[in-house]
Amino acid sequence: MLTWQIGDVRVTRIVELEIGGVARFILPDATREACQPMRWMMPHFATDTGELIMSVHALIVESEGQQIVIDTCIGNDKQNRILPGWNGLQTSFLKDFEGAGFSRESIDTVLCTHLHIDHVGWNTMLVDGEWVPTFPNADYLMATKEWDHWRTEDDVHTQAILADSVKPIFDAGLARLVDTDHRITGEVCLQPTHGHTPGHVSVHINSRGQEAMITGDSLHHPCQIEHPEWCSPADSDSGQARATRESLIEHWHEGQTLVIGTHFAAPTAGRVQRFEDGGYWLDIE
Repeated sequence: MLTWQIGDVRVTRIVELEIGGVARFILPDATREACQPMRWMMPHFATDTGELIMSVHALIVESEGQQIVIDTCIGNDKQNRILPGWNGLQTSFLKDFEGAGFSRESIDTVLCTHLHIDHVGWNTMLVDGEWVPTFPNADYLMATKEWDHWRTEDDVHTQAILADSVKPIFDAGLARLVDTDHRITGEVCLQPTHGHTPGHVSVHINSRGQEAMITGDSLHHPCQIEHPEWCSPADSDSGQARATRESLIEHWHEGQTLVIGTHFAAPTAGRVQRFEDGGYWLDIE
């Protein structure tokens, strides 16, 4: 478990999976040969041979008395996932969640940065053959633009995700559609970071003069800080995704913003620095 303090805001990381081989599918340009010279990534974000290391985790933000879960990973018991290894998972995520001092009932808000498979899974859990909200007292936030895009998709994998992880939230009356710049508390707000999906958002934290951003999938891996042109096949608009990334990195490079990566392996957070000869890298926190 990792935690960060940003002013009065506390962020806690709860890991579901650490992943390796799937990284090549997510970022095909990030070959071992391309990544080996990027020694700043080793050993935390890549192996000595250049194999990327990634993580699937949720982030719990505590702000102004509220407990906010950012993205809910893959989930147990889910089927019909495009990655066979993610079917029927049985992880200790909920046990670890409670071990970190949180309860399902204490969560006030769940925010899905977008509606991909690994960001909505623990929205629900299987109880007596039915999908029920994992966090029964929470408002589940998602961008209206994001929901409008996915709800009419007829792809079998998308429909499976919506059926077991999103629609039950609507059926329970817990879903809340919001603008992409919605403010959750005085310290925590959404920031539109479109490209990976049409309504993708990141989460901006500002408290007592300190700033942080939870990336969502605006960046999948720290290697994209040095190579923002490396895009994912999962991006709905790769040109927009790259432009969003470049804009974020340019803002971050002065080192004032703590960047907390939704898929960054431990230590997960750092500050963007500029190489003397140009380009950027992530200095771990």
